[in-house]
Amino acid sequence: MVFKILLLVLFFGVMIGVGLYCRRHATDVDGFVLGGRRVGPWLSAFAYGTSYFSAVIFIGYAGQFGWKYGIASTWIGIGNAVVGSLLAWVILGRRTRVMTRHLGSSTMPDFFGKRFDSKGLKIGASIITFVFLIPYTASLYNGLSRLFEMAFNIDYVWCIVAMSVLTGIYVIAGGYMATAINDFIQGIIMIGGIIAVIAAVLSTNGGFTASLAAMANVNDAAVSESPGAFASFFGPDPLNLFGVVVLTSLGTWGLPQMVQKFYAIKSEESIKKGTIISTLFAVIVAGGCYFLGGFGRLADIATTTDASGALIPAAGYDSVLPGMLSKLPDLLIAVVVILVLSASMSTLSSLVIASSSTLTIDLLKGNIIKKMDEKRQVFIIRIFVVVFIAVSAIIAVYQVKSTDEAVKYIAQLMGVSWGALAGAFLAPFLYGLYWKKTTKIACWASFIFGAGIMVLNMLARGIFPSFLQSPINCGAFAMIAGLIIVPVVSLFTKKQDKAAVDAMFACYDQKVEVSQKTSLTD
Repeated sequence: MVFKILLLVLFFGVMIGVGLYCRRHATDVDGFVLGGRRVGPWLSAFAYGTSYFSAVIFIGYAGQFGWKYGIASTWIGIGNAVVGSLLAWVILGRRTRVMTRHLGSSTMPDFFGKRFDSKGLKIGASIITFVFLIPYTASLYNGLSRLFEMAFNIDYVWCIVAMSVLTGIYVIAGGYMATAINDFIQGIIMIGGIIAVIAAVLSTNGGFTASLAAMANVNDAAVSESPGAFASFFGPDPLNLFGVVVLTSLGTWGLPQMVQKFYAIKSEESIKKGTIISTLFAVIVAGGCYFLGGFGRLADIATTTDASGALIPAAGYDSVLPGMLSKLPDLLIAVVVILVLSASMSTLSSLVIASSSTLTIDLLKGNIIKKMDEKRQVFIIRIFVVVFIAVSAIIAVYQVKSTDEAVKYIAQLMGVSWGALAGAFLAPFLYGLYWKKTTKIACWASFIFGAGIMVLNMLARGIFPSFLQSPINCGAFAMIAGLIIVPVVSLFTKKQDKAAVDAMFACYDQKVEVSQKTSLTD
């Protein structure tokens, strides 16, 4: 116990020290929100990766989908690496950096407002971001509760308070640069931790070959009558597995806190290196998490059956990974706690910066508060950092402590937030970067359809076809549908002024030694 506490104190001390060190980078809006757009490849790549993978992935998704799909859940991690990281950097990275710098935008809603010359789009996007990032932020705490109770035997509330206060300190002090440096440190912990944990868990089951053989003998006839389904290449349910891959991989292309990482990239060299580093990070962390979760049915936990007769964990899917880890040595449990804490704090810091900057720059500035200089904007952003962390913490505590049935709606909202954000923003952002004929009305259509269908799925799930009743499949559908809705609506609606659009896209052809769509330069 003493060792665990010392490890936590050291971890928190480093995080706060980095925040105080980075105060000089957070004196204006560009510095606080984007690190002055001078963030190198390692920090950019790790900031992207650690914002991508949180305790929700490690405890929630890996446990749930590993239980449902067995070893085939590793495909989710592979999809995250290839589509969510590699292709995201290749397709969005350079163009996002060039266009947003040319337009002078610091957030995704600000991009929509300036790219389509629409104050309404900017406000609409900022409201969607605000509504759906708060519950997503609250969900980050959930993955920590069982681990802290297992490792320290302390009330979950104290974990929430500590995580909230310490994240708030280094974000408020150092802004984006403090977050990026801490993300790098936390990312190293996540890589080392996941490798050590996988090796330890497999060794408790006799090694990889013995563990795979044990999974092949798992039988759950209500899920699949095929022998060895949970150790097979595509698992017992390939169609629903595909939906998970699409949502968790393609979804990053439309999430404000993810795309904002490309705004801050320093140079062309940073994009090339960052693409490789980010992809390898995702292979290790995401691939490792889902691979580990794939052996979840070997965990020594109590089970029950659902309405269809399928075996499910008696204490819920969140109990799968803690159940697998509970028999590890104390030293490794301490490493796991730091690992999950790192994953949660890195994502939390990214979300609160995205939320607070969006609310300040896109909603308050020029609309509610007509005049805001740089100093005042940074001050208000810092206030909203405190507000967002406090609200999300209160929601998390209330959800854990209350027996009120109404709280279930909050939990559902957490589940649909990713699908709503990506369903609304992915297509307009992608087409806005690449296609001059994308229209303002097409963006509105995507906003309304993406956010609307996910809210409807939460409130009236029974009206959907069986495949789309799952929020995950519905979110994947919303994203794919948006990629069709935007170009179709754009063909039949009023186009922007051609000269204005040509001037925006001229930034890609600005001549340096080559065009900026090939090489960044300042």
